[in-house]
Amino acid sequence: MAVSANRLELLQIADAVAREKAIDRGIVIAAMEDAIAKAARSRYGAETDVHAEIDPKTGDLKLTRHMLVSEGVENPSNQITLEDARRRHPAAQVGDTIADPLPPLEYGRIAAQSAKQVIVQKVREAERDRQYAEYKDRIGDIVNGIVKRVEYGNVVVDLGRGEAIVRRDELLPREVFRNGDRIRAYIFDVRREPRGPQIFLSRTHPQFTSKLFAQEVPEIYDGIVEVKAVARDPGSRAKIAVISRDSSVDPVGACVGMRGSRVQAVVNELQGEKIDIIPWSPDIATFVVNALAPAEVSKVVLDEDKERIEVVVPDQQLSLAIGRRGQNVRLASQLTGWDIDILTEQEESDRRQAEFEKRTQVFVEALNLDEVVGQLLASEGFESIEELAAVELKELSSIEGFDEDTAQELQNRAKEYLDAQEAELDAKRKELGVADELRDVPGITTAIMVKLGENDVKSVEDLAGCATDDLTGWTERKDGETKREPGFLDGLDVGRDEAEALIMQARVKAGWITEAELAAPPAEEAAEAASEVAEQQA
Repeated sequence: MAVSANRLELLQIADAVAREKAIDRGIVIAAMEDAIAKAARSRYGAETDVHAEIDPKTGDLKLTRHMLVSEGVENPSNQITLEDARRRHPAAQVGDTIADPLPPLEYGRIAAQSAKQVIVQKVREAERDRQYAEYKDRIGDIVNGIVKRVEYGNVVVDLGRGEAIVRRDELLPREVFRNGDRIRAYIFDVRREPRGPQIFLSRTHPQFTSKLFAQEVPEIYDGIVEVKAVARDPGSRAKIAVISRDSSVDPVGACVGMRGSRVQAVVNELQGEKIDIIPWSPDIATFVVNALAPAEVSKVVLDEDKERIEVVVPDQQLSLAIGRRGQNVRLASQLTGWDIDILTEQEESDRRQAEFEKRTQVFVEALNLDEVVGQLLASEGFESIEELAAVELKELSSIEGFDEDTAQELQNRAKEYLDAQEAELDAKRKELGVADELRDVPGITTAIMVKLGENDVKSVEDLAGCATDDLTGWTERKDGETKREPGFLDGLDVGRDEAEALIMQARVKAGWITEAELAAPPAEEAAEAASEVAEQQA
């Protein structure tokens, strides 16, 4: 290598490699310097600190040996005494480095091969760093490439200035690529790997559909129309929710295009995947109704705490609302982020009737009432004995057929029933060994104490050491099936926020944290608040 390469050739080689690998020329020259220094060390000794310098303008090569000035010499290969150093450099001090010039070397075959390996390794590392720096900020972009090879179903793509991979599970079903095919895909991750940066592409990612629309629809690219959510069953069907920032622009029409030209271009890229374009709405009920299109919806019932929505459809619309293999309702749920239960009008009517009969039976048995009175209370919307006991007497006596004495008697019976139930629960709580001090935690009821006692949570410290999932349960996916693990407070209608509040209040009571710490906003919220204040002052 260095035997035949003159000064001009060294610079020409550096320029050629830098252009070919798209890296800085200085990095190639530095790699050459390291390679020549390594080859020189094989001649002068591995412990000798040899440095090589190539002038980037003239190509002149200079070899030097660096020696550390020390009081005591332990390794003569790279150390020198102060006396010897001062003979060469009178101003030398302990700790200085003396650089002695070395004569040019003739490199043998082994030394040249070793130097070549160093250059190749350094250039490859620089190429990897360049590739990572170029693509790490392009996550979320669509790229075009050419299929380089297919390995076990995974497609390796040549991007021109880098190499990427589309894993088998990121390809559309029944999609086949061969060497030389053009491919368009979405960059969803760029990571540093031991063998260099790895660029991961996907054709099944929901945002791939969104980015394709941005390329086909000028209104999306310009920000007039915004894609709010995307849900996909790759290769089969997708739903995309859009909204317009300009009232004069129809977001759905903009995405469909003249005679469907725009949406058809996206469908063709996705191998015929059907796409439903839906107008987004801030009102979740309206959004869910839109998302379930083409099915018609009769009624929706929201449960905001659990982010669950119950949808009632006409009997003949049930199969359309659910879709083949549940596809329509599944995509609508992914699009909205809410769990969706679908009932027919007949099923909802039957369920309402069953709930009415159940509430009636509760009033009849608990308060020793006639069935007619129980039905009257249930029809007026009373759902529990607690609700009946807490309602104002005036409101209860205003019910047709009730006078003030009847209302008073009903409330007395309700309170007596609740007192008896409370006494029974308290006795059970004591039997379980639940400490009285637990009652001092805000939000704790006797029913909650019994449930906690049954799960071996018997003191304030025990409750303080619980996690929210312990109280409310959690959901996990195993072997492709979603399984719910029960919580301590199942059956008491305690939400996650309430459960978390109980635990934090218990930690205050136990002395783990203070009221001030509990009231303080999280660090991120505090930083945002401080930033807002600073902006207002500015």
